[in-house]
Amino acid sequence: MMEQLLSRASAGTLQDPGPDEAALQRILAAAVRAPDHGKLRPWKFVVIRGEGRRRMSELFVESLLLRNPDAVAAQIEKERAKPLRAPVTVMVVAKVMEGHKIPVIEQVISAGAAAMNILNAAHFLGFGAKWVTGENCYDAHFRARAGLDPADQVVGFIHLGSLPPGASGQPETPRPDASYYTVEYY
Repeated sequence: MMEQLLSRASAGTLQDPGPDEAALQRILAAAVRAPDHGKLRPWKFVVIRGEGRRRMSELFVESLLLRNPDAVAAQIEKERAKPLRAPVTVMVVAKVMEGHKIPVIEQVISAGAAAMNILNAAHFLGFGAKWVTGENCYDAHFRARAGLDPADQVVGFIHLGSLPPGASGQPETPRPDASYYTVEYY
């Protein structure tokens, strides 16, 4: 298990097949095992697949054009392609309860932990995965048209699929030594 955890890396290219319904449900079951101070369950998982990918693609373009009416064709096509990068994408949302005794940052971190659990579960099941963000995460128009509440925060989009033959998902550069980032309190 530890070797699997240490071998997880963001995938470059993803292709069909993506997780089937049973695998996706296992991945999401892992997501809700995230630490959750106060048992708020401050998460929402929006699964984007099938025809939903095309509709999300058009929402990406619509949101881009509202942010940047002068966007050129290349920018529009790049934005249109983003939701089509993988057979399945999970938009991870922090369902923030402002004014609650559990601070907002803890609620968002819990959603982030759920996202990390998605990445690990996908890896353990043999799928490639990549967590991305972008301007839509912070765009009020995008969030509203995606059916989210005003206080919701998009933690990111997790692309899920199969790695191309011969691809390992391994990082091209070595990971840092954890001791470089670690200090002992005394």
